[in-house]
Amino acid sequence: MASNQVTVASPPTDAISALKFSPDPDSTRFVVSSWDKHVYLYDLRDENGNIGEGKLLQKFEHRAPVLDVCFGANEDEIYTAGLDWDVRKIDISTSAQTVLSSHDAGVRSVVYSKEHSLVISASWDSTLHVHRTDGSDPSPAIIPLPSKPFSMSLTPTKLVVAMASRALHIYDLKAVALLTAQSDGNNPNKVEVEPWQRRESSLKFMTRSVACMPNDAGYASSSIEGRVAVEWFDPSPESQARKYAFKCHRQTSDDVDVVYPVNSLSFNPIHGTFASGGGDGVVALWDGIAKRRIRQYQKYPSSVAAVDFSGNGKYLAIAISPGFEDGKDDVLEGTVKIFVRELGETEAKGKGAK
Repeated sequence: MASNQVTVASPPTDAISALKFSPDPDSTRFVVSSWDKHVYLYDLRDENGNIGEGKLLQKFEHRAPVLDVCFGANEDEIYTAGLDWDVRKIDISTSAQTVLSSHDAGVRSVVYSKEHSLVISASWDSTLHVHRTDGSDPSPAIIPLPSKPFSMSLTPTKLVVAMASRALHIYDLKAVALLTAQSDGNNPNKVEVEPWQRRESSLKFMTRSVACMPNDAGYASSSIEGRVAVEWFDPSPESQARKYAFKCHRQTSDDVDVVYPVNSLSFNPIHGTFASGGGDGVVALWDGIAKRRIRQYQKYPSSVAAVDFSGNGKYLAIAISPGFEDGKDDVLEGTVKIFVRELGETEAKGKGAK
């Protein structure tokens, strides 16, 4: 299978914090954020339109390490979040950076909802900033959170925020859009948006990543202690009885079970299966409905920092960075890498799929 994998040229020089493909099914662009204070824009296609080794199109400097990045309404705009406390919009055609808002601490996550034209950022100051991109109000609405956010994901209708103390909030995006539209620029823009649901994580240890199902039915979450939980939004007892968790990303060393964090999760937008990337350098594909592992790829040289599927589900990008699991502070040159796998037709299909 290695022949179906390319190593992307010109990777970041420090640890990778996030990697996101353009959601456009026809696009092969992806963005990467790094602790080297830059955001990188790549395209798998070369000038002739052929799939190559991933061409670095542009890179954008920030004042501090960048912790998250996402595409906006189209692939010519991206949003970033980082340790400079800012949420930024970058216009790719002009390279112009605009600060949408500043939090009171580092900004851990940023997501874009095309259905509601909202950019939502989650900061370690225990707030969400909700930015309207329709130009109606330049100042964001601020939603207080009960604790520090670690990861965030959305669907067309829901926003899932995973926090410290195993807290998890699910927001109805329609309600968020409605209430933030009513906030005016004369007050501090704090809005009390009640979560649609408050949950406690099924996982006993700190949440590392959360990812929503493409069919808007639920989400998967992962922890620092080698486990993944799969849950459904529907609050009915029948749906809640379906939730489960499983162990993964564990390696046996000298008869000892070594447990690694599950750093990243991503759902395939076509097949609804999902990938997990762990501190053990392993990427696995899972069928969350059939509760089975579909496949596991050959171990990578260091910790998997991020995984993401392309908008058409045909490519899987994998970013590796030596992680704190190895106890190393210095990232050696050449150890940060990005691989992109071209998936076979059935490679990411579920066990029960036709």
